[in-house]
Amino acid sequence: MGTISFHKEVSKPSTSSSTASSSTSSTSRTETVNGSHEFKINGYSLAKGMGVGKYIASDTFTVGGYEWAIYFYPDGKSAEDNASYISLFIALASEGTDVRALFELTLLDQSGKDRHKVHSHFGRMLESGPYTLKYRGSMWGYKRFFKRTLLETSDYLKDDCLSFRCCVGVVKSHTEGPKIYSISVPPSDLGQHFGRLLESGKGTDVKFEVDGEIFAAHKLVLAVRSPVFRAQLFGPLKDQNTQCITVEDMEAPVFKEGKNTGEYIGNPLLRCCSCTLFFLTSVKALLHFIYWDTLPDLEELAGSTSKWASTLVAQHLLAAADRYALERMRILCEAKLCEGVAINTVATTLALAEQHNCLHLKAVCLKFVALPENLKAVMQTDGFEYLKESCPGVLIELLQYVARIGEHSVIACGYRRKEAPVDGSDANGRRVKPRLQ
Repeated sequence: MGTISFHKEVSKPSTSSSTASSSTSSTSRTETVNGSHEFKINGYSLAKGMGVGKYIASDTFTVGGYEWAIYFYPDGKSAEDNASYISLFIALASEGTDVRALFELTLLDQSGKDRHKVHSHFGRMLESGPYTLKYRGSMWGYKRFFKRTLLETSDYLKDDCLSFRCCVGVVKSHTEGPKIYSISVPPSDLGQHFGRLLESGKGTDVKFEVDGEIFAAHKLVLAVRSPVFRAQLFGPLKDQNTQCITVEDMEAPVFKEGKNTGEYIGNPLLRCCSCTLFFLTSVKALLHFIYWDTLPDLEELAGSTSKWASTLVAQHLLAAADRYALERMRILCEAKLCEGVAINTVATTLALAEQHNCLHLKAVCLKFVALPENLKAVMQTDGFEYLKESCPGVLIELLQYVARIGEHSVIACGYRRKEAPVDGSDANGRRVKPRLQ
């Protein structure tokens, strides 16, 4: 971190009757925003022979507000190396101009001896400062990162797998003015107060009825939090009986139940679960969020630690949140479902995302299904059959994802002005020596 201070002095008056002098100061701080990404190459022996200049790219990752990607060339990047070396580069994968950063590329030792092969800017005094990436697609790295014959007999290769780690430190600067006070402000505890109000049961004036079970609540709280409840309880077309709210059919269309059988069409995982259980779960979670402003523990709600059970609960809660216009709850459920995408539930989650206009969740599901290692397994699930019947338009988008699964955004956008990669040195000729750690 570098610090530059500026001081502005006001000259003292020549007479004692003048006002007192004053001074101001500000501080410019330059530091790095650091992040790392681990990239594993499974099936190294199968990647060999793909050709000089052909690469395998990592997924993009974000550091310092920019997207980055790692490029691995199993047969080398340049023909002059005669495929004797593997090449490794880090590339700027998002829009940016003159992005200044420090880099570290590491080939991990898999023997447990921590003898990693490291090429690093960090911890070194660079004569001309950090490396500058001029535009999207610019790279830094090494054409001759490691000799292939040595690599294939080393501890870096284990079970036909290589593991790389890339650290990026994006240089950021900001200026700070003087602070005239220092007061620690506690986080908001409004939700705690409302949550305890719900638990106490005091002052309740409305009840939810779910299959004979009663949940007490407060009309004003419901109306403030949900425009749907506001219309139902206080609007011009309010219900006749505002003392009791009967909850019916709160689950999403994907969970429609056969009459009194407990079987859910398109979702065989739910055949062991009752409709009433999920109604009760949804109402409990709905009230918990309205008062506490947080989601309850999904595993506790599901009564199971299994991943699919939590996913099914999150699917129901997303449908309930959308029905009652609880946008924050809907987004929280969408994030939970993004984290829990899996073979056996992704098709029903994708249908749910389409039905409730969850664009980010939909994109995550499409990307997951389109992967070659996932597509066949997903197509064999009952959920995929439901997806085809209920959301045929999504299949067209899925085909588009599959068609472009091998493309990478950095190259596809056509940023090929000039080749920025250099063999361990930057545009100014600075070299960074490799080190073993």
